[in-house]
Parts: sequence; structure tokens; C-alpha cells
Amino acid sequence: MMSKAFTRETETEADFEDEVPATVAGVKNYITPEGLQRLKDEFTQLQSVERPKTVEIVAWAAGNGDRSENGDYIYGKKRLREIDHRMRFLRKRMEIAEVVDPNQQKHKERVYFGATVTYLTEREEERTVRIVGVDEARSEAQEISWVSPVARALLSASEGDSVEVHTPKGVERLEVLKIRY
Repeated sequence: MMSKAFTRETETEADFEDEVPATVAGVKNYITPEGLQRLKDEFTQLQSVERPKTVEIVAWAAGNGDRSENGDYIYGKKRLREIDHRMRFLRKRMEIAEVVDPNQQKHKERVYFGATVTYLTEREEERTVRIVGVDEARSEAQEISWVSPVARALLSASEGDSVEVHTPKGVERLEVLKIRY
């Protein structure tokens, strides 16, 4: 059995200093109002529900005696670190976010941040994606980051335009069919 003197139960703020991915120099951290609200909702859920519940479990488990073999205590402390890490990450990402409301877009005939774009691939497959911020992109909702190769190719295009996407597999042509905000 390892002495408690050699185990580490807490993480310090310094342990997480470099964990928030920095945006590329000169590149903004754009986000839609809905995306920012999702980050805020997740933060609130973690802060007011998940963390207090986990703290309660850890406190209860700590009162049960030997912590070295107490699964509830060990898992609870690990979960608490995960929650705190996620909260720090969310807080930092929200601090550097620049909200862009797609509804305020003046040139709706072109693809810009927040647009929903339907395009045709070379293989005659029709796809629809929404171009959103890095912190809010969800593939299951057909949302792609504005810095992704497909989004970068589509940005500034108009309906009927043909654009090239450079991917690791090569170059693919896409035809813009429909743009909506």
C-alpha cells in the first residue's frame, strides 16, 4: 500500500494554465448568441447542480474512514477535478468569445458566419451545414466551425458559386445551392 504522503489529491490552478486552446494570432473566437447561451447553460449546470452534488458525495465518503480504498471518495475527488477543469475551460472561452448575431447580417446573398448553407458535392450528394464558432460546432446538428476547410471554402460564396475545398484527400469542388440565415 502506498503512503498518503506520495499521493496527490488536489490539482492547483497552475496545473490547468495552458489547457485552454489559444486562438491563432489574429483570429477571433466568434460565437453565435445561441452558442454562447449553451456554454453559459453548461457552466450554470455544473456550478449549481453537478458540483454541489459531487461535493456532498465526497464529504459523505470522507466521513466513512479510510480514504485510500474508498471508491466513492476517490471517484468523487476525480469527478470534482473534472468539473472544476470544465468550468475553468468554459469561463475562459466565454471571456474571449466575440458574439456575432447572424440575424444582423446585411449581405444575406453571401455566405458569412452563422449562415446555413446547402451545397452539392462532386459525388452529387446534397449537404446542409450551419457555419458557427469553434466552441459551438456539433457534427450531429450539422454545425461546422468557421475555421474548418469546408466553411473556409464556402465563406463569401453566393448561390450558384462553385468553390474548392482543400482536404487531406485532395481538392473537391462544391456548388452552393442555397443560403439562409
